[in-house]
Parts: sequence; C-alpha cells; structure tokens
Amino acid sequence: MSPKSKGGARDRLRQYFLSHIGEVLDGNTLREVAGGISEWARRVRELRNEEGLQILTHNDRNTLAPGQYLLEEPKPGPAFARDISKETRALVLDRNGFTCQMCGASAGETHPNDPAGRKVRLHISHIIDKSNGGADTPENLRALCSLCNEGSQNVSAMRPDLRQLLVLIRRANRADQIAALKWLKQKYPSEPGT
Repeated sequence: MSPKSKGGARDRLRQYFLSHIGEVLDGNTLREVAGGISEWARRVRELRNEEGLQILTHNDRNTLAPGQYLLEEPKPGPAFARDISKETRALVLDRNGFTCQMCGASAGETHPNDPAGRKVRLHISHIIDKSNGGADTPENLRALCSLCNEGSQNVSAMRPDLRQLLVLIRRANRADQIAALKWLKQKYPSEPGT
C-alpha cells in the first residue's frame, strides 16, 4: 500500500472535517486533503457509515450543491461495521463473473467510462444499504466498479412514489412522524410552509 494509504487519507479527512465544523467544504478541497487519491469520496462515506460522522450532502440538505459537504457537529451518530468476510466477497465476485453489475466493466480492463483511462477496480456493494437495514448476506451484495459504486450509496432498485411514501408515514408512530417532519424542515428550510 502506498504512503497515502486508506487509513492515512481517512485520518486526514476526519481531522479536516473536525477542524471545519459548520463550514461548507467542496470535493476538490477534500480530494487535496486526502492526498489527491481518486477514492477520496469513498473515505468520506466510510467516515459517515463506519465512524458515524454526520457529514451532510445535497441528499440531506437542499441548500448544499452536489459536491458540497458539511459537518455541523462533532458528535457521531450510529455507525455500521464492515463485516463482510473474505469468503463472502469471493463468492459474490465469482457469482457476478468479476464484472460490475451496473455498467458491465470487467476487473482489470481499462474502464470504458473513465476519462483518465484507469483500470477497473471492483468493490462489494450492498443492494439495500446497511443504513436502510440491508444485511451483509450474498443475496444483498453485488460487485460494482469504483465509478458506479461512488454514485450508488443508499440507492435502492425502487424509490417509493408520493402515495407509497405517505402510506408509510401514516403507518409510522407519532415519534417517527415528527422526526420525519423535522428532517424535511431541515432539508428544505426556505420552502413555503416550513
């Protein structure tokens, strides 16, 4: 592993976020902080998922543009351990024919959609993300290349439409309904009626 290893980049990003609490940070700056590694966004996701840092993106707050990040407080939220065994990884890669299940790129070849011409690196990705209750079972795992995996976090095969979403909210208990309302008000602070 190079001197700019995974742990080193993640440590640098963690320290940078913690020293810039409440500031909107952009992806280019974070790439530099991570040492210019191509997988800096993956390290940010690890900080969110594995360490529980509440790093917000445009998916969480509509005032943030794509590529902007915000850590509002240093207190971590729930974290998710990485518990996929090497045997399960090998099974999923073999089952998926060592190809990305989104774009079809094969491990080791030059990626057809990467302008830098880098080789395809495969990752094991959850179909239903752990943060949404997905398990580390082979049935919920698939091989994705690094390009497809960067854009797939918390994306499931089917998104609920408004009717389905309202049914779920109506069926939820009062505390969860209020929590959803608070989240919506945070995400859309300038919308009428919030």
